[in-house]
Amino acid sequence: MAEQNRRDNPRPGSYRGLLRTGKGLNRRNQETDVKPQNFWQTLGRLGAYLREEKRQLAVIFVLVLLEGALALAGPYLVGVAVDRVADYGQGDYSGQLAELLLGLLAVYLGSAVFAAGQGWLIVGVSQRLVTVLRRELFIKLQKIPLVRLDTQGHGEVMSRFTNDIDIVSMTVSHSSSQLMGGSIAIAGSLVMMLGLSPLLTLAALVTVPLLFLLTRGIARQTGPLFKEQQEQLGRLNAHAEETITGIEVIKAYNHEAKAIDEFNRINQRLCQVGLKAQIWSGFLMPIMNVINNVGFAAIAIVGGVLAVRQGITVGVIASFLGYSRQFIRPLNDLGNTFNMLQSGVAGAERVLELLDSGEEPPDRPQAVALKRPRGQVIFDKVSFGYRPDVPVLHNISFTAEAGSSIALIGPTGAGKTTIVNLLTRFYDATGGAIYLDGRDIRDYTRDSVRSCFGIVLQDTYLFSGTIRDNIRYGRPEASDEEVAAAAVKANAAGFIERLPQGYETELMENGSNLSQGQRQLLAIARVIIAEPSILVLDEATSSIDTRTEGHIQAALRAIMQGRTTFIIAHRLNTIRDVDMVLEIQNGRIVK
Repeated sequence: MAEQNRRDNPRPGSYRGLLRTGKGLNRRNQETDVKPQNFWQTLGRLGAYLREEKRQLAVIFVLVLLEGALALAGPYLVGVAVDRVADYGQGDYSGQLAELLLGLLAVYLGSAVFAAGQGWLIVGVSQRLVTVLRRELFIKLQKIPLVRLDTQGHGEVMSRFTNDIDIVSMTVSHSSSQLMGGSIAIAGSLVMMLGLSPLLTLAALVTVPLLFLLTRGIARQTGPLFKEQQEQLGRLNAHAEETITGIEVIKAYNHEAKAIDEFNRINQRLCQVGLKAQIWSGFLMPIMNVINNVGFAAIAIVGGVLAVRQGITVGVIASFLGYSRQFIRPLNDLGNTFNMLQSGVAGAERVLELLDSGEEPPDRPQAVALKRPRGQVIFDKVSFGYRPDVPVLHNISFTAEAGSSIALIGPTGAGKTTIVNLLTRFYDATGGAIYLDGRDIRDYTRDSVRSCFGIVLQDTYLFSGTIRDNIRYGRPEASDEEVAAAAVKANAAGFIERLPQGYETELMENGSNLSQGQRQLLAIARVIIAEPSILVLDEATSSIDTRTEGHIQAALRAIMQGRTTFIIAHRLNTIRDVDMVLEIQNGRIVK
């Protein structure tokens, strides 16, 4: 029905759970504004998800502390060992040296074990995080208005499900332990360096401002690029999905070259943006290595002067060099981590943006469930527009008595399907009211209203699974006998029983291994088994041959008995026996 909406009515284009306190991300035009928005807010909102993992994170933090403590012990033991070797001529220290070497071995092995433990735990945390994100995102899709899905490429939505969430997972698994471990290493190494030699510490800190300036400058360049990279990837996925879905039409109109050109255009832009992002990121490490070497040279010069003047021993210098590496390395990693965070935040923003999109309006507080509906429908001066400034329907008024049949005819784009969409509450009227069994349709719960409808569209949709599962989709608790009976009534039993696996035949995506007419027959059987109170037939037999159409019309007339039925039609033979004909033109009833 959403697709018919697009034909009939051309139009432009609070999430719940752990992020209920979020204020929402700024909306932006994806074509022009690619600058990351709300970096710290997005990190904070991801942190809200991680509160559920606080026990695991506490264990990880303890392991990081233990690894950091052992890492700090390493350079100290190295310095003591160097001094023992330097003093070897003044006594036999071979036993002590052996103990120091064994101690170093134990320190590095223990550090490796703790690092492996925290790595194993953080991967579990990241995977559980993305599991929650995907679940929240999928639930959100069931709640957002159809207009959002109608105006956004399905491939773009799928990109948020896959690429963007995967980037968030990688960012959490790689960045969390690096940030915690790096902070501990920086603080611990700084304390140890100050204890060994304040003068050498000053020499080591000379390069720190340069590192921060470098990281900040590159981050300003890579942030927008990583954001656009994710958006271009979404567009590429959307185009690929659209091309695969419509490949028959593309071939029929010889538009293969046009599809390839469009793909190449998006792919080339993605390549350019990705190349720029990686080039800027690639500048980081070579420049950092130069700065690090300058820092080590400064330490070596100052340390040499102090050693000559007998201010410190060679072992202290050796320990200090080890601590300086431990101090500088996290700063280097911080630059890489920040680049990864830029990419992760770009993906997280796109996920959270969809989670922040508006949902269908909630049911009224006094709404009740619709039980045993009779099917009387009254439209009272109903108006509607997908945008406030572009009305689609104008003061539509009519009464459909319970059990009657109503045909909606008129040119494409007149508003026929929009009327049915309002009745099924896919959208709510912006003016006037719709009454079902004498009560405003908005006074019923939305789910109970929709459950009383059976809908057969011109372009039917089948799900992956067996034929039996697709027929039973209309009423999951139906028995196998009821499924077979519905297939017989829909004249589908003949072709089903001729299939090798019969009702257990597995359908491919949208039943692509069946003909269009066979898919329509299954859709009609699905409605028959649901036993709805109100039927909506949107050109339900337009895709079926004349002989089969006769059987289907007879089956439809049988199930229409006693049920209110709305028929959207263009052919007169489908509306010969209806009780009322409404001709719609330009959103108004003209006859």
